[in-house]
Amino acid sequence: MSPIGVSARRGAAGDTDADTRIVGLFEGESLDEPELQELIDSGEAKGGFKKLAMTHVDGKRVVVVGLGKRADFDAERARVAAAVAAGRASELGGHSLSWAAPTPEVAGALVEGTLLKLYKFDQFKSKKNGDDEDDSGDGVTSLEVSSADADLVDSLSEATVRSDATNRTRDLQNLPSNVATPEFLSNRAREIADAHGSLQFEVFGRDQIVEMGMGSFAAVAQGTYAEPQLIVLRYSPSDAKGAHLGLVGKAVTFDSGGISIKPAGKMHEMKFDMSGGAAVIEAMGAIAELAVPARVTAVVAATENMPSGRSMKPGDIVTAMNGKTIEINNTDAEGRLILADALCYAVEQGAEKLVDIATLTGAIVVALGSTYSGLFANDDDWYGQVAAAGDTAGEPGWRMPLHDEYLDLTKGTYADLQNSSEQRKASSAYAAEFLRQFVDGRPWVHMDIAGTAWSTGNAWAGNGATGFGTRTFIELAETV
Repeated sequence: MSPIGVSARRGAAGDTDADTRIVGLFEGESLDEPELQELIDSGEAKGGFKKLAMTHVDGKRVVVVGLGKRADFDAERARVAAAVAAGRASELGGHSLSWAAPTPEVAGALVEGTLLKLYKFDQFKSKKNGDDEDDSGDGVTSLEVSSADADLVDSLSEATVRSDATNRTRDLQNLPSNVATPEFLSNRAREIADAHGSLQFEVFGRDQIVEMGMGSFAAVAQGTYAEPQLIVLRYSPSDAKGAHLGLVGKAVTFDSGGISIKPAGKMHEMKFDMSGGAAVIEAMGAIAELAVPARVTAVVAATENMPSGRSMKPGDIVTAMNGKTIEINNTDAEGRLILADALCYAVEQGAEKLVDIATLTGAIVVALGSTYSGLFANDDDWYGQVAAAGDTAGEPGWRMPLHDEYLDLTKGTYADLQNSSEQRKASSAYAAEFLRQFVDGRPWVHMDIAGTAWSTGNAWAGNGATGFGTRTFIELAETV
């Protein structure tokens, strides 16, 4: 449940009881309220995208935010404008916000931009300066969206569910790895299933992972004393339609690199290496809450990657669940090893269309920065559906190539495959070609979110965890 109450209201924008009104202004257009038009005429309020101005009308604070050109305005621009305005309103001490929706179609996006922007993760902080005074009155507590001609209740409710799920994913991402262990993630998945009768939960520990023939996953997990978990959530409502969707997430709760240890600088960020798995888990809760008529199986491979006397070593050879053998040439290329077996398991469970999501390669950050996730696909139609879901959700991806020459790089000297090549060519495509060997030829999309999972600097996420992928999966389940 969001800490910010969201409601819809019909009627004139100025009739709100909220202490802060937010009014969008398109470039080159005017407003029908004289006091606000004066702000435009004076040059203080501008329609340029994300421009802000503030005034008071009838004793209420009014924040005017530029929406840019009307022809360019879409749901993502609405999210960004809402985030910018919410941030300013919060700085000014606003507690209750009221948006006059520029168009009914973007009402949900206004909710998402607001709730995502106002997300906070402060559970480990003591009170400021040791002050024990109650500060429960601080911050924004309510948001209403008004429109003169539309019933917004359903769209606002769905947007709240999507936003809450994204923020819960961010909570999991932001937790330190000594708290968010693999067993912590499995307990969270169990908690979600217990709250929804339509979800079934199952988990497999170290011994079971080995017994199931998941030698690739087991190799990564053998170096850590934390119990690895293969987390499975199944959603199959009576009205399910469309293809059986398989969502597969990487959840390395801390990635030291193993024997091929990472440099110390920024290693603390490797608590985020479970971001894909977190998105899958929380998306499943939202899918169940929204009663989406789809059949979805979620598989999350959760483990630490740690150096120890029992860790996998460069040169080791292991066998994945589908019988393919793998030379482990770099223990820091562990994500593809755990995903290989997780994909095999999703196939075994009957998933007909697959998406995997992972903070997999630093190379994707070099290629695409923090604007797009990297998308790799073996099926054009399925790629188009996944990409469209991401665009609608405001989580865009850019298609990257697969090629037989990249596949050739993955071939091992002593085994079928090698998890890393000394040639260091097309590293993100290499990883995707490796994963393609475990999907049994089924329609599949790989999402590399190493550049979009945290520290994107965008208007609603800032420099923390983003929850990227959560809303894409909800949208995908609704359209599969």
